[in-house]
Amino acid sequence: MSFFQEYIYYFSKASIDFFYYVLNEITFNTSVWYVNYFWWLIGLSILVWSMELLFPWRKSQPAFRKDFWLDLFYMFFNFYIFKVILFIGFSVVVEKLFLTIIGNKETFQLFNAKELNPILQLVIFFILVDFISWITHIFLHKNKFLWQFHKVHHSVEQMGFASHFRFHWMETFIYTPAKYIVLLLIGNFEPNQAFIVYYFTIAIGHLNHANIRLNYGVFKYIFNNPQMHVWHHSKDLPSAKKHGVNFGISLSIWDYIFKTNYVPYDGGQNKLGFNNVEFFPKSFFPQILYGFKKTKD
Repeated sequence: MSFFQEYIYYFSKASIDFFYYVLNEITFNTSVWYVNYFWWLIGLSILVWSMELLFPWRKSQPAFRKDFWLDLFYMFFNFYIFKVILFIGFSVVVEKLFLTIIGNKETFQLFNAKELNPILQLVIFFILVDFISWITHIFLHKNKFLWQFHKVHHSVEQMGFASHFRFHWMETFIYTPAKYIVLLLIGNFEPNQAFIVYYFTIAIGHLNHANIRLNYGVFKYIFNNPQMHVWHHSKDLPSAKKHGVNFGISLSIWDYIFKTNYVPYDGGQNKLGFNNVEFFPKSFFPQILYGFKKTKD
């Protein structure tokens, strides 16, 4: 088997294996019933949408808001379809090439996570991943090329839970390597524990984008929340904050530490988007192609 054929095999096998993994989740055929990302996503989405309908923050926003179905498609595309088609296979190939070059993961290992309490492992993993994701998020706003892709997420004009997953697939190629760095630094992290962090971050993300006004009290200085995140999506910001505010993913603490926080008042009625958002493509494929075209901004 040639080098090229070998990596084609790795790519196709990983994609097929992931397809059947998803199928097993859908049919409740997983080895551990509570580790099921598909039904967690479905159940969480129904719960948060129900909260939106019962306790709407923007009361004039319809149940089936603008781009509701588009965002729902993005949710399943980014969560599963894109991974089956390309990303899982690509990730496996890149990892194998990387390990071939460096020899083994221990080369970059800062410490052995197996020596730590499992709960402490999770906390360290969560904090490090969130911090790197926060830095990555700022980079998406400040880099002109990457901003053209990130505009897909910011083209939302009426926010709801599924807006969480309206993002360009290129972002996956930016965020995931950053998270992989954390796994390299934390040697022997137990992947079976990661579902707890994953469940939690998906829940925070859904709530951040939901049409719900939640008051976290003093915990708003630690965890990201709808009242803070709506300002991140706000169209009209001071010129001094032209690259954005409130970049937190799950944690808000980074914005407070590094002074990128901005919540001057209740922003529930803020106009969302960016300058000239009305001219941004309105459907999936034109939005996906937008970032690859030459633009003036």
